[in-house]
Amino acid sequence: MSLQQKIQQIITDPTLSAKQKSSYLALEADASLPYLPVSQVVREAMDSGILCDMFEGNAPFKPRYVLPDYAKFLKQGSEYLELQAAENLDEALNALTIIYHHVPSVTNIPVYLGQLDQVLMPYTAGLDEETIYQKIKLFWIMLDRTLPDAFMHVNIGPTDNIICRTILRVDAELKQVAPNLTFMYDPEITPEDLLQQAAANICECSKPHIANYPMHAQSYDQQGFGIVSCYNSLPLAGGANTLVRLNLKETALRADSSEDFFSRTLPHYCSLMYELIEARSQFLHEQSHFFDSFLVKEGLIEESRFAPMFGIYGMAEAVNILLNKTDLTDIPLNNSKSQYGHCEAANLLGHQISEALDRIVKSTAVTYGYHGRALLHSQGGISLDEDVTPGVRIPYGTEPDPVAHIQALAKHHQYYTSGISEILTIDETVKSNPLAMYQLCKGALNLGFREFSANVASNDLIRVTGYMIKLSDIERFKEQGSRTNTTGLGAEAAANTSILNRKPRVASHEQSPRYVR
Repeated sequence: MSLQQKIQQIITDPTLSAKQKSSYLALEADASLPYLPVSQVVREAMDSGILCDMFEGNAPFKPRYVLPDYAKFLKQGSEYLELQAAENLDEALNALTIIYHHVPSVTNIPVYLGQLDQVLMPYTAGLDEETIYQKIKLFWIMLDRTLPDAFMHVNIGPTDNIICRTILRVDAELKQVAPNLTFMYDPEITPEDLLQQAAANICECSKPHIANYPMHAQSYDQQGFGIVSCYNSLPLAGGANTLVRLNLKETALRADSSEDFFSRTLPHYCSLMYELIEARSQFLHEQSHFFDSFLVKEGLIEESRFAPMFGIYGMAEAVNILLNKTDLTDIPLNNSKSQYGHCEAANLLGHQISEALDRIVKSTAVTYGYHGRALLHSQGGISLDEDVTPGVRIPYGTEPDPVAHIQALAKHHQYYTSGISEILTIDETVKSNPLAMYQLCKGALNLGFREFSANVASNDLIRVTGYMIKLSDIERFKEQGSRTNTTGLGAEAAANTSILNRKPRVASHEQSPRYVR
């Protein structure tokens, strides 16, 4: 199809709004440019599906993810936006509403809205609980209606405060696709009843993610971090300049054995990953002029706090392929019990792959990185992925019981600094016993989960890779389109990647992680 035909198709699509058409037209303009200079071997690896640039554009002119310091913004105001420092909650919410429209990302929507309870608490003096509730509720509705994208992300916690509890109350009540939400949990700081409230919210609306705050915090400096988009952890006042991902399944297919995978194919394709990372990040930092923006000039972001995300996916398939290329006479490889997520040898091999990736990423310098390094990321998949499982997850429809699921994957989490997420699908019976969700979450975090996420089978609002969709929106999408930008991605993922085949499991009393030793 020619460029003109693609443009004609977009502008005459009855399911797209005018704003959505403008976004798709911009993507086509970007894609019409020649690709950044890379070697032929990198180009071949991209064409064969081993490397993927996540469709960030042929000439990246903005970072993938940007995490401004919103607290600093409210305290100092903005010369560029002609705003004074905020003095009350109304002014703070108004100022945030304005700046969000000037924070770019790969989706053209801000993927990070801030650690909102910490950002807003200084402006709550003299306000009662009901007043704060009304203001936050209107703000929450505004976000969903004016920035309708499920990659938009709010953080709250780990401290207990009125803004944190109000956001949980509003989010459970409205059950909106946007914004996405992460609750930070720290056993030294967070009261247990607040964690129980967050777990009860999951039963209601499959939100929030619950993050292991100490585990994340130790990966960054005192300036802090934020969780953005799906579940991506990045330096505060920085972000991700690019995300490139490696298909472990395709890498394993090109190995003769497990030994060959570790000694030859994995290092080879990782080196190609770094060539692509360098090409993309260098163009952004050296030619796009993004870092001349007011966000930098006013100290809201710092160029040195941006890092490439070294993403991987297809761990499950890679492990199963390598097991079949290895002489393991004591393991019957022709049944599901010998596969990734169910077999000790398979799970151990997966952990060894994550450990090898961690060593490579921590020992390889990049020109534009966080302390000179990329950040390892378990990438949650995209809607075009077929016959390959996101990140290090267990293939959909083959999930074991929740405790075995957590035990199989927990050891991976220590390695993926810039984000890793499993999605447990829990039977709707958990709604009558939300304490079971709380116990499951506590068990997962105690075993080393960096992030706990769950869907409840009967909920209309569910997670796809980490972003949210409504099943009812998908049903209407083909005929009516959707005002929410990410509904189309969710519909495509449902058709191509079997996300609706996730097996709901009962979080019974007997399976509670408090019995895990």
